[in-house]
Amino acid sequence: MICNVATDIARLNESCFCFQLERAAIDAQILSQTDAPVIVKALLATRPHYFAKTAVFLSAGDKQNILQQIAAIETVAALPAYRKAALARGSHPAITTQSQTKGAFMGYDFHITPEGPRLIEINTNAGGAFIVNALERAANVQNPNFNDDIAQMFISEWRAAGRTGPIKTIAIIDEAPEEQFHYPDMLLAADSLRESGFTVTIADPKDCAYDGKALSVNGRTVDLIYNRLTDFDLSLDQNSVVRDALQNDDVVVTPAPRHHAIYADKRNLIRLSDPKLLESWGVAPAHQLALSKIPKTIAVTADNADQLWAQRKQYFFKPDAGFGSRATYRGAKLTRKVWAHISEGGYVAQHFVTPSLRAVTVEARQLTLKFDVRVYIPMRVKPWRLRRASIKGKRRICEQKAEAWRRF
Repeated sequence: MICNVATDIARLNESCFCFQLERAAIDAQILSQTDAPVIVKALLATRPHYFAKTAVFLSAGDKQNILQQIAAIETVAALPAYRKAALARGSHPAITTQSQTKGAFMGYDFHITPEGPRLIEINTNAGGAFIVNALERAANVQNPNFNDDIAQMFISEWRAAGRTGPIKTIAIIDEAPEEQFHYPDMLLAADSLRESGFTVTIADPKDCAYDGKALSVNGRTVDLIYNRLTDFDLSLDQNSVVRDALQNDDVVVTPAPRHHAIYADKRNLIRLSDPKLLESWGVAPAHQLALSKIPKTIAVTADNADQLWAQRKQYFFKPDAGFGSRATYRGAKLTRKVWAHISEGGYVAQHFVTPSLRAVTVEARQLTLKFDVRVYIPMRVKPWRLRRASIKGKRRICEQKAEAWRRF
């Protein structure tokens, strides 16, 4: 829901146990969208906290601020100096393949603060969009063009990779997909793409074969891979088939190592939050102002390790290529043992931004839990919709849309 006064919205989020949907109604919408309702129903039964039942309020001003920050990041990420620095970290040739693709389902995550939204991180292959679409349907605010939007996103990637004919087969690839927490989302993704006329399969990279000319799954040639792997640079041996086919431009992969290097590597936040560097690159003042909202981020090195330890309560520490809050640490809770590992390198220190809170009811208990807002950018032509909010307690309990009640 969009409102106008940020302070009032924050108070409303923290105090109003309102705008909840029944879990049964949400499940029914999810099951209505899949060709495998029995499987999905069983999966949902094992994920009681897969998504929230409660809408998160967002002010119109915060929405505009978020979109301004994303536009500024997109502009800077296109600069030759920025790309040279970001891509210099890539270690294999696949990083330069299909250089015109934009990356499907990029996600920008924000904490909403009294001073406005603060970008926390950028993610490739951000999951959850198809579950969120079911939440929208349950709230009667669904996008009637959802399937077409998704299809056009992949077609845009296909064309950007230099292909001229139609996409025939799409493979959704992840390690042991049936064991992934977001497997229900993958099943819904496959159903959505099939409704748009594509042949779709969900597979593990070990199910793929590459003959030097084409990549295939179970004997069927694959045109495009919707990549859900968290091996972001495809460097692991088990993903070598996908890596080799991409490197030889024999399959379109999105998102790909290039997209992660340019956008999602946490070290990019160091440059995006460095005002002097941005000024030296000739970034427009309006974009510099938008990027000033990004929490200051610095690399953890042997030279600054002692200082960072002394100031650790001011920071949140994240691995360069981390995802899903894995191996991340709030400085205030760090132990010497963990710090010994962090101080060896491979981490960034980001100024800690206190997340906002949402009043929710969980299993008949009224709680106030943390949340963040994710913006999906499917085609990187213009910012899409605010699509997800995560509400977190001591464990992740839900993923839902940031605005369940009014579209824009």
